[in-house]
Amino acid sequence: MYLLKPELHTRRAFLRRSGHLALAGSALPIALNLATMAEAAAQTATDYKALVCVFLYGGNDYANTVVTHDDASYNAYAAIRGGAADQSGGGIALPKAALTPTLLQPTLALPDSRQYALHPAMTALANLYNTEGKVAVQLNVGPLVEPITRVQYQTRAKKIPPKLFSHNDQQSTWQSSSPEGSIVGWGGNLGDLMLAQNTNSLFTCMSVSGNAVFLSGDTALQYQVGTGGAVKINAINGNVYGSSSVRAAMAQLLTQASGHTLESEYCRVTQRAITAEGSITSAIGAAYPAGVFPADNNLASQLAMVARLIRGRGTLGARRQVFFVSMGGFDLHDNLIANQPGLLGRVSEAMAAFHREMKVQGLSDQVTQFTASDFGRTLASNGDGSDHGWGGHHFVVGGAVKGKDKIYGTAPVVSINNNPALAGYDGHVGQGRLIPSTSVDQYAATLASWFGVPDAELAGILPNLKNFGVTANGIDYPRNLGFMA
Repeated sequence: MYLLKPELHTRRAFLRRSGHLALAGSALPIALNLATMAEAAAQTATDYKALVCVFLYGGNDYANTVVTHDDASYNAYAAIRGGAADQSGGGIALPKAALTPTLLQPTLALPDSRQYALHPAMTALANLYNTEGKVAVQLNVGPLVEPITRVQYQTRAKKIPPKLFSHNDQQSTWQSSSPEGSIVGWGGNLGDLMLAQNTNSLFTCMSVSGNAVFLSGDTALQYQVGTGGAVKINAINGNVYGSSSVRAAMAQLLTQASGHTLESEYCRVTQRAITAEGSITSAIGAAYPAGVFPADNNLASQLAMVARLIRGRGTLGARRQVFFVSMGGFDLHDNLIANQPGLLGRVSEAMAAFHREMKVQGLSDQVTQFTASDFGRTLASNGDGSDHGWGGHHFVVGGAVKGKDKIYGTAPVVSINNNPALAGYDGHVGQGRLIPSTSVDQYAATLASWFGVPDAELAGILPNLKNFGVTANGIDYPRNLGFMA
């Protein structure tokens, strides 16, 4: 159990957090949640833990990722999605026979005899689920302020997150505390709150996916690396115009002391970049040999770099780290059947390979991957794909994950029609756009507890969590989802 030290909560951090909570207004996303929980966990931690966010840009289609498989639900799914067994009819339902190799086999039966399979391209994660139980499937996650029914959504009787169904806004909502326009994300807040905690605070929040609001802070800077390592300053890492003399002159100009304030600050930043690049290069060591991570898979290359950074955590002086990797291409309004298999296959293979490497490092219990995306999509087909939605299904992978116990969350009704018998809650707001039955706050609280945050601190870290821990609309909304040991 890690205890919070009040003296470590600076006035600046308090005011900044208060400002973010006020700006968030309604749904506080996983971004700020995880930033704050990392502060709480890391202040007295002497062990190592890491969270790795795998962001799927574009809004992943949930219905063909975690596919309903029992006869009644599958038949409803296939009728709605309009698929023939071989897609010859032009629909977007997956053939049931193709799902047999990826059928999930939880030790506890689901209510109403429900069954699920992963997309046929996701054999690596399905096997990891069925053999090791180190993949949790969390159904229908999305931003919520409080439990809400379809009627309450339509009448605005309850608060809803702002600017639903918008790519940029929902990407920002998952990565920061606000829709598009936010300039500070949860990774940046993490850095701000932990500047004094790690030997080198630059290496607390690290992106292998370019610049993202996710890692922007007030004081702390996100540290970006590429899949090949630290980004070097070319002018001082090789001859310029073929001349070593020009390179030496450039190096002197970029790093020499100056009495001019702006020049001095520029040189200080440049020198810091040079020092950090040297630290990263020293820490990551040699690249993995062929076969450890899948080839021709950019997400796998990003995760391979995360694994090398974790391998060098001692050199970097890191006790708690949060990483960001991503993959695009999931905005499949069309070509869903043609394009999603390749995308999900790469996700599955990359995440499974990273988990294997953490086992080799003896850190599988201390490193957890989790997926996030703009939103889920419609259950209804638009002809060749699906349109923007709200809730979606997600994966959590790691040695501390209790995956095979069950499939987590409430199984959504497979329907695009309103059902008056369900008192206004039928799980969707039109065309099978799922109303989340699990909030991001619950998702984050579960990760926070594993990360070491005491239960008594969760309400202060996750402001909307006070609205959960209840049963509403016939659905349980537990504070802890139970997928972490």
